[in-house]
Amino acid sequence: MSSVIESIERAQLRRVPNFAPGDRVKVHFQVIEGTRRRVQVFEGVVIKRQGHGARETFTVRKQSFGVGVERTFPVHSPKIERIELASRGDVRRAKLYYLRARVGKRARVRERRYTGPEVELEPGLLHEPEEATDAEGMTAEEAVAAEAGGEQPSEAAGSGEQGERPGPSEEATAAAEGAAEGAAEASADGGGSSREDAGDAAPDGSADAEAAAAAAGAEAPDGGADQGDTPAGAEPE
Repeated sequence: MSSVIESIERAQLRRVPNFAPGDRVKVHFQVIEGTRRRVQVFEGVVIKRQGHGARETFTVRKQSFGVGVERTFPVHSPKIERIELASRGDVRRAKLYYLRARVGKRARVRERRYTGPEVELEPGLLHEPEEATDAEGMTAEEAVAAEAGGEQPSEAAGSGEQGERPGPSEEATAAAEGAAEGAAEASADGGGSSREDAGDAAPDGSADAEAAAAAAGAEAPDGGADQGDTPAGAEPE
């Protein structure tokens, strides 16, 4: 069994009196009814006790209006407030199943005269709770911290790879510079005014630099200054 399960079960063990089959006990257990909580007492003869550790149980039998009633309780259940030992029984069996076939005085168990002073026990846990550890001796907090520390280097490596990639701003800047050079060559015959218009229409780092340069070249055709001096309807010399 894992050490973690053993430590958890060890922390659930409670102080209970040393009783055996044939003893008459009073079990004070909690009953929840809606939002109310009360304590009910079940008194009877222990007919068997089985299991060990935190999974140990015992069965109590009593006669209620001529009808036999049995109930099984976990020995270390937190719903059991305390177990009172009313009397010791003088029996030589570990399982008193023969009581189920008896009614009235025949269902009684002979009581021991004297068994010595009883030890008073205070209700509570038998052992102080210990911190659970796994097979390697690590607690839950240490295991979580180790897993978190192992994931950090991979995240850092991923962030470093992303940092080495060129950003979109550098690509946009390179495209804008190429578009500006093409616009300048296309509008070289159109005069200084077309160059100024193309430079103003192509902002740095914008994706529409080529469209602005083409529009500037269309507005300024070759020889625009000479055509502007010739009056409309006159034949050129």
